[in-house]
Amino acid sequence: MSAGVGNAPAQFSPTASQLEMAYSVCRSIARSAAKNFYYGFMVLPRRKRNALSAVYAFMRRCDDIADDNTLSPYDRQIKLAEWLDKVHRALAAQPTDDPVLLALTDTQRVYQIPIGLLDQLAFGTAADLDQAQPEPGTAAPPSARYQTFEDLRQYCYGVASVVGLVCIKIFGYRDPAAEPLAERCGLAFQLTNIIRDVKEDVAMGRIYFPQEDMQNCGVVPDDLAALKIDLARVRPLLALEADRAREYYRAGEELISLVNEDSQPGLWVLITIYSRLLEKIASRQYDVFSERVRLTVPDKLTVLGKGMLKRLV
Repeated sequence: MSAGVGNAPAQFSPTASQLEMAYSVCRSIARSAAKNFYYGFMVLPRRKRNALSAVYAFMRRCDDIADDNTLSPYDRQIKLAEWLDKVHRALAAQPTDDPVLLALTDTQRVYQIPIGLLDQLAFGTAADLDQAQPEPGTAAPPSARYQTFEDLRQYCYGVASVVGLVCIKIFGYRDPAAEPLAERCGLAFQLTNIIRDVKEDVAMGRIYFPQEDMQNCGVVPDDLAALKIDLARVRPLLALEADRAREYYRAGEELISLVNEDSQPGLWVLITIYSRLLEKIASRQYDVFSERVRLTVPDKLTVLGKGMLKRLV
């Protein structure tokens, strides 16, 4: 045996009980925080439910760092870089007692998730930190962040389409056509979020609708930030983005048949919950300003029940 091989450090390998504990922590995080996504997780086989929970817990940790308003944007970027360094060391089989990292490294190994995709997930949560941030306690004037829909699509790729690419690694697929469909499905989810969350985003000085779409619909930033929203004025803009989201949801429907059979019900639940959320917004004439639009728990349980039935038949 060569000296180099003899001196190589032993790789850390968690015990079965450590992994069970780690996945239990991640499932708890996903159950409490993933208000829509966890319903899709519940229809999956246990091993895949664990894996998606681990990925979600990793993303939640990244989000918590990026959203920590007690820190400056620069300090948040530094803290996120430090977290990613811990992630990379854990993925290199260095010892860790962090349950999220224990579960994530096991998931990455079992499902062969490219480390670059995990990096992109983290960078996506920090995308808004590249924009100018207001001082704590001050109001930021709202402004459109993206000139064209293609600009917005690039942003959505980092925060949502990459999530789709990671998910299908866990779902399993053979046809490479699944990859662009997963990207488009993630875009549908993110456009739905943008429409639903416009009031909260504007309050933080963020407008995600493309500038050219706003101009074409005759909408200016102040229209979205007014104390009393003229819904008739802004409705065409929201309807335009909703129509785009519907087109991308069709890609999600195509994707279902391309993932492994045991994952199809879970993906169907995710797509159905998010697309029904979009249609609920539309049924309210796009009034996302008077209150936050969400599906009720009974609504989501109905979808879950149908997903469970699909798993059985």
